[in-house]
Amino acid sequence: QVQLVESGGGLVQPGGSLRLSCAASGSISSIDAMGWYRQAPGKEREFVAAIKWSGGSTNYADSVKGRFTISRDNAKNTVYLQMNNLKPEDTAVFYCYVDYWSYNLRRSWGQGTLVTVSS
Repeated sequence: QVQLVESGGGLVQPGGSLRLSCAASGSISSIDAMGWYRQAPGKEREFVAAIKWSGGSTNYADSVKGRFTISRDNAKNTVYLQMNNLKPEDTAVFYCYVDYWSYNLRRSWGQGTLVTVSS
């Protein structure tokens, strides 16, 4: 089994910054990618950002480009999401995921961390 531990959520004022972390552990033979989705109140879960483990290529939702940066620490099996210039519409539960190889390609999700942007 694979476990994901997220941290870094909280309350921040508009224009502020937060950094989310997500560490993967367990039966992972090889990580393919890690990333983040978010779900705002009353809305569907949406893609935020992802990073490939080999090569480090990244992908972002248009709504966060230029404000959010995803990075990784391969040795720690950890992904980070640096969020700058936060807006009230960024308020959501952020979910980390990992795509990993274990006989086939699988995905596991974290339990989520709440980010609230409010004055």
